[in-house]
Amino acid sequence: MKVLTTIQNKAYQADLSQPIDISIPLVQGLETVNCFYAPPAAFFPVRAGDFVGSTQEGGLVNFMNVRLNPHGNGTHTECVGHIAKEIYTINQSLQQYHFTAKLISVFPQKQANGDRVIEKWQLEEVLQKGEVQSIIIRTLPNDELKLKTNYSGANPPYMYHEAVAYLVECGIEHLLIDLPSVDREEDEGKLLAHKAFWQYPENPRTHCTISELIYVPNEVKDGYFLLNIQTASFELDVSPSKPVVFALKE
Repeated sequence: MKVLTTIQNKAYQADLSQPIDISIPLVQGLETVNCFYAPPAAFFPVRAGDFVGSTQEGGLVNFMNVRLNPHGNGTHTECVGHIAKEIYTINQSLQQYHFTAKLISVFPQKQANGDRVIEKWQLEEVLQKGEVQSIIIRTLPNDELKLKTNYSGANPPYMYHEAVAYLVECGIEHLLIDLPSVDREEDEGKLLAHKAFWQYPENPRTHCTISELIYVPNEVKDGYFLLNIQTASFELDVSPSKPVVFALKE
């Protein structure tokens, strides 16, 4: 099945039979991505009397408990409720699921203090105002180590809040990035990039989302895509998510 969309007055076509999954599989244990010292995800069977919810242990069905921290255990999509004192949930905030998107690749710039940061000028070079609804940022260098890196205590790259503010100026409503956070790992609670994106607390953009810890393989080239963001219907600020993109052709 093919669908049509428009970007800057040009018509593009997406083939829905050719999805590109840019999420990281959620697996238990230590051999997967993790950040902010979150306990690793774990899957374990329900046990009640003689019942065990595992066919591997002789049970009739698999009936598993899941323990996870969406912010720390893999690809996730969050709403303004992540930083707001008020309650906003991802299930209430994300009411549409398909968006025009642009994939860009950037080298975070090394700072005098050793930090690596995505700066405003890098985005100004590749994104125009009103161009698309969402931006997908792939940081360089890019390899499959991103599928199993433990970022805790490593001070990974992040975004300057001026760069995020530029995305808002461009009309970006959904920001996807392959880093643990748009903000510095330890920033004294300032959360400047999160606040800049959601314009919190002055004028909260309650329909906008940030997806972190995605992974875009190198064979996927920069350019325009149709984006589908899939989440569980959690009444929580965040959900594990499965963003999927479809290449657009004129």
